[in-house]
Amino acid sequence: MDATAVTTRRLRVGLVSYAHVHAPGLLKTLATLPQIELTGLYDEEPGRGHIAARAHGTPFHRDLEALLERSEAIVIASTNADHRRYTEAAAAKGVHVLSEKPLATTLEDGRAMIEACRSAGVQLGTAFPVRSSAAVLSLKDLIDRGALGAVRAVRGTNPGRFPGGWFGDRDKAGGGAVMDHTVHVTDLLRWLLADEVVRVHAELGSWLWDLEVDDCGILTLDLAKGAFASIDCSWSRPKAYPTWGGLTLHVVGERGTVDVDVFRQALTHYDDRAGETRLAGWGEDLNARMVSDFADALLDGRPAPISGDDGLRALEVAIAAYRSAERQEPVVIAELRV
Repeated sequence: MDATAVTTRRLRVGLVSYAHVHAPGLLKTLATLPQIELTGLYDEEPGRGHIAARAHGTPFHRDLEALLERSEAIVIASTNADHRRYTEAAAAKGVHVLSEKPLATTLEDGRAMIEACRSAGVQLGTAFPVRSSAAVLSLKDLIDRGALGAVRAVRGTNPGRFPGGWFGDRDKAGGGAVMDHTVHVTDLLRWLLADEVVRVHAELGSWLWDLEVDDCGILTLDLAKGAFASIDCSWSRPKAYPTWGGLTLHVVGERGTVDVDVFRQALTHYDDRAGETRLAGWGEDLNARMVSDFADALLDGRPAPISGDDGLRALEVAIAAYRSAERQEPVVIAELRV
């Protein structure tokens, strides 16, 4: 939706939890989009929640029920393991849900989230903002028009720095770099190619940050229509790296090859006062586009553009990667659905 457009009705949306590294950006987005009325923030840690809510000029709710009573939809930015309980609580109140990725830490939880929302007649969306990138949308158009011919191979990378905190806790995060970063590229592959992953082979380890979870991973994927792909999802960027990481795609078709660097729109900022160099993004706000599309769909009575089922399909690939690494052999996705 154009930010200058006149909005006839605003969707009442709250943010559940400030635990995720994306929570600050999501709260800012919810506070500024014209079609959204921010109903407040609920956080498991009241001290953290009060500070965040005050900074964004929105109410803080100590009680989740109070936020749900005031909201038509929520965005969940909690630890990965908490997605299910917050989703089920929202569904029980007839409240729509946009969940941070990964959808859940287990397939059982992901399926339960989908069923809870389906039974309650509410929408469940998954936060995959990279679909909103103009570069990715252009690539989607090229593929759909047949300009590249049949796509035979894709090399995807989504490297980053270790986010710290609970991301290194297996119980709260569900895994490490594979759980954190595999899902973005997997979702793009499914959406861009209108195809499904059928087999996963993965090598992963904990070699960089001395963690109990994986910080390095390389996946090779076979897709149903015959293409293959690889994903580098590692937390391989050092602490001194000028940005958190990035996402790239190298797409090989019968008629052409395309490279996409989603976060290339950035200036190098040399900050003598802080003694650091960083990349300052000047391009698109992908969070704003994603949340805007989700809100517009609800206001128009349309399905969420990126569904809970999309989140589950991406989660399957991450789970298959862990199983593959443990067995040291490829894993067929179909065996996860038995």
